Amino acid sequence: MDLKIFDRMESEVRGYVRSFPVVFKKARGSILVDEASKEYIDFFSGAGTLNYGHNNPILKDSLIDYLSTDGVVHGLDMATSAKKFFLETVDRVLFKPRDWNYTLQFTGPTGTNAVEAALKIARQVKGRQNIISFTHGFHGVSGGSLAVTANAKFRNAAGVALANTTFMPFDGYLGPDINTMAYLERMLDDPSSGLDHPAAVIVETVQGEGGVNVATQRWLKELQKLCRKHDMLLIVDDIQVGCGRTGNFFSFECAGIEPDIITLSKSLSGFGLPMSLVLMKPELDIWKPGEHSGTFRGNNLAFVTASQALNSYWADDSFAGETARKERIVRDWLENLVHSYPMAGLSVRGRGLIQGLVTPADDDLANQFARRCFEHGVVIETSGANDEVLKLLPALTIEDELLERGLGVIERSVAEVLAEKGVRARVLKFGGQAR
Repeated sequence: MDLKIFDRMESEVRGYVRSFPVVFKKARGSILVDEASKEYIDFFSGAGTLNYGHNNPILKDSLIDYLSTDGVVHGLDMATSAKKFFLETVDRVLFKPRDWNYTLQFTGPTGTNAVEAALKIARQVKGRQNIISFTHGFHGVSGGSLAVTANAKFRNAAGVALANTTFMPFDGYLGPDINTMAYLERMLDDPSSGLDHPAAVIVETVQGEGGVNVATQRWLKELQKLCRKHDMLLIVDDIQVGCGRTGNFFSFECAGIEPDIITLSKSLSGFGLPMSLVLMKPELDIWKPGEHSGTFRGNNLAFVTASQALNSYWADDSFAGETARKERIVRDWLENLVHSYPMAGLSVRGRGLIQGLVTPADDDLANQFARRCFEHGVVIETSGANDEVLKLLPALTIEDELLERGLGVIERSVAEVLAEKGVRARVLKFGGQAR
């Protein structure tokens, strides 16, 4: 595959092309096709941007219809028919069934833009600078977002000091027997702990880039309780694991919490079109007109496909039920794989259709699994501080046959890599059949 033009003209910062060194030409559903006509099953989904698959025909038809009538494409923050319909759809599909009342702020088109806006408004409202973030958290790579991002690789690239953030241990960070929320509570209660009174706490319910680390419902409930007790805003970053990735549209719903601020992006448009959004309690909306701006905060094409996605997939609970069913398929397959190789030190964690096959942190196994998967036709990435987690992000709409075929490729790849290292299966099963 000829990548010379990319090597010659594109910055060294490019990343994913190094993991997937082919030129992709076409995509539909959960299948990618390269210029050599080789097909790949997509277990990457644009890093969580394509929850409904590539070129979803329902969303594509709505987009083509809109363009064919010369609908407004770029509108800054002007009122347009597409934005009006999106607001009406959010109110009807998301807010009224939950009895919620949030104000929507349209920010620049990427997730980090939403996080920047959320942090700014929290600091304005509370009149304080400090933000609590968590170990292994990822919230973006622009200034404020990077300051609340934990990963050293991203932080070291900043070129400036990253301040006004205090990191606390995420759920399970200190081991299964230590309640990290009790640690945070002690720090907040003690006036001599050295912790500057925070304006807000920002958290992912499932840390995608951090290694598919899952916060328990109890931990999230305790976090909200602490925020209320200590006059801190609770910001839930639902950029990667929202929009149905964990089952319900919002990843925190199962915990019964109601954040003060929610950030959304990635699969919000449903079609891979750039769009991000901040939901905030109305009393927090103290912005002056034009105080936080952005040229591309009015992507009307994204409003069209986002509205269609909400109407097509979230008008009732059936789609969430399908995700839960597919989660059981993936989880059972991965657990069987773990039990087949008791000496390999593997484990599984995740929620919904973000699942991680966890390997020992110091042996590069996950990267080897991912490379072998790609050779066999599955696009999949790794995550975690040491790239120790093989992260599965199939489209929520993936067909069962394709899902199981992709899982079979993962199983085959794991078997091959481990066999080369002298690790044999106790009972290796493909597709549930002993072999």
